[in-house]
Amino acid sequence: MEKKKIYYSINLKVLLRRHWFFIAIFPIILFAETFPSLGATGGILHPEWTVKYLSVGVIFFISGISMTMDELLNAASSYHIHAFIQCFTFICIPVMVLVLTTILRFLFSGINVWILQGLLTVSCMPPPVSSAVIITKAIGGNEAAAVFNSILGSFIGIIISPILLLYFSGSTALIFMLGSMLLLGQTVLIPLIVGILLKHFKIIRSTKSLPLTFVGQLILLFIIYTTFCDAFIDAKDTSMTALDIVLSIFLVLLFHMLSMYVCFHTSQCFPWYSASDIVAITICSSYKSLTLGIPILRILFSGYSHFSQIMLPLLLYQPIQIMMGGFIAPPFKLWMISNKNRMKILP
Repeated sequence: MEKKKIYYSINLKVLLRRHWFFIAIFPIILFAETFPSLGATGGILHPEWTVKYLSVGVIFFISGISMTMDELLNAASSYHIHAFIQCFTFICIPVMVLVLTTILRFLFSGINVWILQGLLTVSCMPPPVSSAVIITKAIGGNEAAAVFNSILGSFIGIIISPILLLYFSGSTALIFMLGSMLLLGQTVLIPLIVGILLKHFKIIRSTKSLPLTFVGQLILLFIIYTTFCDAFIDAKDTSMTALDIVLSIFLVLLFHMLSMYVCFHTSQCFPWYSASDIVAITICSSYKSLTLGIPILRILFSGYSHFSQIMLPLLLYQPIQIMMGGFIAPPFKLWMISNKNRMKILP
C-alpha cells in the first residue's frame, strides 16, 4: 500500500512537471475573468507595451540565442517548407473557410452572417510572431523554420491580408504598411538578430543551463492572460448576445481543428519533410496573428455597425489556438519522437 502511494505521488509530480503549462492555462483564464481590468489594454500591466514590445522581443531574443547562424541559414534555404506554409496560410485556408461559410449560410438561413464574415477575416490573417514559435519549440519541432516563417508570413501578411479582406468584403482602404514594417523590425528582427549575434560570437556560449523554454512558456501565459482580459471586457462593452459568443467559439474551434488536421495530413504526403518540419508546418500554417489582425481590421472595418461581431472570432482565435497548443503538445511530441526516423528526401 505504501509503495502504491509513493508511486502515485511520484507520477503526480512528474505529470505536474511535464504539463504544468497546460494545467496553468485554466486558472489564468479564471483570473482574467475575475480581474480583467488589470491586464486589459490601458490597465496596470499595460499589455499594449509589455506584450507588444517587451514580451514578443524577449521571445525572439530567446529564439536567437537558442539557434546557431547555420540553423537559421539552413531554414532560410528550405524553400519547400516556406512555400507550403505561405501557400497554405494565404490560399488554402481562406478558400477552405469561404467554402465552409458558404455551406453554413446555405444550410442555416438564420445564422449570424457577421460572425461568418469575422471567421472569413481570421482566415486571411498571417501566422503569429510569438505563439507559433513557442509551441513549435515546446513540441520539439523545427524552431528555425517556425521563426523564419513567422517573420516572413508577417511581412507578406502586411500586404496580402488587406488585399484578401478587400476582395472578400468589396470595400477599399489604405493600409499603413510602413508603420507595421517598422513595428515588426523593432519587436521581432532586432531582438532575433541580437540573440543570434551573441550566440555566434560566443558572448553567450551555451544555453543548456538556462531555463529558456520555461521563460517562454511564462511569457505565453502572460499573453494569454492579457488577451482574455481584453476579450472579457470587449464582451461586456458590446451588444453581442450569448448566442453570438457560443457560435463564434464553436466556429473558431471547428476552423482551427479542421485547418490543423488538413495541414498535418497533407504535409505528410511529401517525402521531403521530416517529422520536426511537419510540426513547424502544422503550427505555423494553422495559427493566426492577433497582433497584426486587430490593426488591419480596425482600418478596414472602422465605423461598421457590426464591427464588434466581425472582430469577435479574431479575439477568440488567439486564446483558443494557444489552448489547443497546450492540448496537442504532449501527443504531438510523442508522434514526433515515434517518427523521428522519417526519411527526409529533398525535392
